[in-house]
Amino acid sequence: MSTSSGNGHGHAPNPAELARKISAQAVYDRPMVKRFYKSVSLREQPGGVGLVLDERPVKTPLKKTLLMPNRHLGEAVMQEWERQEEHIDPGSMMLTKLCNTALDRVGDDRARIIGEIVDYANADLLCYRAEGPVELVARECTLWDPVLDWASEDLGAQFSTTTGIIHQNQSADCLAAFRRFVEGLNDFAMAGYHNAMTMTGSAVLAAAALRRHLRAEEIWSLAHVDEDWQIEQWGPDEEEAERRSGRRAEFQGIIEFLMLLD
Repeated sequence: MSTSSGNGHGHAPNPAELARKISAQAVYDRPMVKRFYKSVSLREQPGGVGLVLDERPVKTPLKKTLLMPNRHLGEAVMQEWERQEEHIDPGSMMLTKLCNTALDRVGDDRARIIGEIVDYANADLLCYRAEGPVELVARECTLWDPVLDWASEDLGAQFSTTTGIIHQNQSADCLAAFRRFVEGLNDFAMAGYHNAMTMTGSAVLAAAALRRHLRAEEIWSLAHVDEDWQIEQWGPDEEEAERRSGRRAEFQGIIEFLMLLD
């Protein structure tokens, strides 16, 4: 693929090349392509707000028109594309990535994704407690029990806890209530929710994020109670700290996406 761009360097791409580049697939297949557009704007369209580069609508990897459900999210996505400099960095475009996921993956695969989320809830992080030491056990109870209480009250899903790592199924009533919550999510909410869930290891914490029951920093801390305990006992690992910092930034982008859906 040509690395020419429309920003004054090299020759302008022909229309076919430009249309191919404007597809978001090109961005994600070739992570550091050169910026090929000058202007970024939004266009109201049936079904949402579309992103436009040099007067051409952006497509998802599966060639669907990239449409955001509201202007707040659309403006945030537009800013992601405006911030790109000489090269396009997909790692800095979490909102675009989640919009693509909602449009390309969720709508056509809802049943499987809902099943996957319910399975995740059936083995939720917050339900598996340490056997010791007593200080860690007490910390988990103090921090995690209120979140499970909230899930019971707000979602109607009463989760039970166990100690150790041997799997214990949740009740059919609990999982049915949680399924009803998940089935009520639209495609965009489900895309963000699923990513928050896998990032934290907890379907319940992701629900608390979506419902704005807890702030992003609270959720991140609750997802790392055991890990933080180990750090307190043995000290930090430099490589792990770097990895965690990157994941924290990614998680913040997911939470931003969820907050922009209202």
